[in-house]
Order: sequence, then C-alpha cells, then structure tokens
Amino acid sequence: MAKRALLQSLGDVDIRLLRIFVVVAECNGIAASELELNIGKSTISRHISDLEQRLGLRLCNRGPAGCSLTPEGQQVLDHTRELLGRSDVFQSKVDSIQSTLTGTIRLGIFDQSSTNPRARVHDAIAAFDDLAPDVSLEISLDTPSALEANVLSGALELAIVPIYQPASALEYSKLYQEQMNLYCGTGHPLFGHRDLDTDKEAVLSGYKYAGYGFNSPNMRAGHALGSRRAARVREEEALVLLIQSGRYLGYLADHVAKGLEEVGSVWPVLLKQTGYVVDFAAIVRKRPVADRKTLAFLECLASAHRGSQTGA
Repeated sequence: MAKRALLQSLGDVDIRLLRIFVVVAECNGIAASELELNIGKSTISRHISDLEQRLGLRLCNRGPAGCSLTPEGQQVLDHTRELLGRSDVFQSKVDSIQSTLTGTIRLGIFDQSSTNPRARVHDAIAAFDDLAPDVSLEISLDTPSALEANVLSGALELAIVPIYQPASALEYSKLYQEQMNLYCGTGHPLFGHRDLDTDKEAVLSGYKYAGYGFNSPNMRAGHALGSRRAARVREEEALVLLIQSGRYLGYLADHVAKGLEEVGSVWPVLLKQTGYVVDFAAIVRKRPVADRKTLAFLECLASAHRGSQTGA
C-alpha cells in the first residue's frame, strides 16, 4: 500500500526540497549533486527521503550504482520544473514592479567569446553592473540547440548563440561576427603548403575531418568539404587538440588560431575556398516578454557591440 502523503499545501520547505530533487535528477545521482548543492550526500539523501514521505511517492531507486528516477519520480520532476518555471515568472513580474532591479539573470553562452576581439560581452557585463548592482549573474556554456531550448523553457533568461536555424518563438539580436577558417596541424600532408589546387574537394578528399557533433554552422561547413568525418567533439579545446595532432582537418575561429599559427602549431588550408563567417546573436523568448532586468542586460549587450558586426 502506498504511503499516505503528508503534503497538504506547498510551503517554503517543500519548494526547497523540490529544488534539491531537481538538481539530483539533473546530476543523475546524489553523489554527483553534492558539489552543486554544497551539502553532504547523507543530507541530500535525507532531503529526498523527506520529500518522498511528504508526497507519499517513491521518487528514486537508490543503490550502489547510484540512483534512477521511478516513473512517478519522472512525473514529479516534470511537474516540478513547470511549477518552478511559473515561480520564476512570478518573481520576474514582481521584480518588474520594483524601481530597483534585483534578482538573477541566467545567461547561456556557446563560444569562448572572451578571446574574440569582436565580442564585447565583458563590456556589457560591466555596464550592466553599473546599472543594476543588485542583480546577480549565472553564466553557463552549452550547445546552441540546448541554449535555445533552455531560453524557450525559461531555464535561461537569455543566451548568446550562433545564428544557424532561427526558432520562430525566439527574438534574435545580432551582436558580433566570428571568422572561421580551416586548419591542419604540424605533420599533416597539407601543412606549410600555400599554393593548392582551387578545387577544394580534390584537395581535401581522403583527409580526416574533425568537427562539432551537433547542429551548427560548423557541421554544415564540414559537410561541404568532401573530407571524411572521423571525429566529433562538443568543446573547442578538444577540436584544437585533434587539429594539432596533424591527423585531422578542422575549423577554428581566427582569434583562437592566431596564437597557434604564431608558434607554428596550425596551418590555414584553402582560406578563400573554405572560410566562412558566423553571426552571433543574443536571444530571448518572444512570449512572455522578458522582464526589465533582462531587457536592460540585452540593451547593454547591444550598446557594447554597436559597430563590432563589421569587425570593428
């Protein structure tokens, strides 16, 4: 027989337990969530047990290999995300009423924009901190599709992504550009060659290619090369290592490759035939309309990047 639920109405304790449950589920286990929650495993386990007792449901199957959600646990997770999302919307609306901007902005970023001279995200952060010193920032890195999904779900207020396949439910504000070029590493047969046949497919066919394993401008450009796709990565650092091995061709942003070229670690291949430019944009949901602090941060981004779309 199922345990009788103790939960009659939601209180602060229940919301806290539900937030802990979401972190445990997203980290795929109690041990993995320890650092994220900054509390011990035994305490986390006790909180999950308390939540199960209050709900009258078994949420997790716990064992030596970790824990997995029960079917009931998955349903509770889905409902909890919906509840917390609505709570965040409520908080944002309350923040909009206040004259002083407060709360948290969750920003997602795809690329390593700190090394791109065209990207002035740091300037936007500084300007926003002057404008709204009481607002805290949470910044995370992810793939473009994941960032767009998180903005749509409300898990992120806004994100900076390459424009690839725009979603109709998102608003895109162009910020800056990134020049992408094809490179090889020391020891590759094409390393050091300046005068190559202009037929890129004839030159590149047969060579291994490494690129991102998710939908992106990089994936589209890689398919157009005619090379053999032999390695997939999620992070730019992994891509750099593969190119430096001298065994793979791959695309790098010019600002990433600059220092590597200077020390003779990578070499550009068929720049005119293979290079391409990516536009990066800040994205927010069209509905519901972003709150005041998010719109203020968006304006700081736009102001910081005026002129940088042309490489200024």
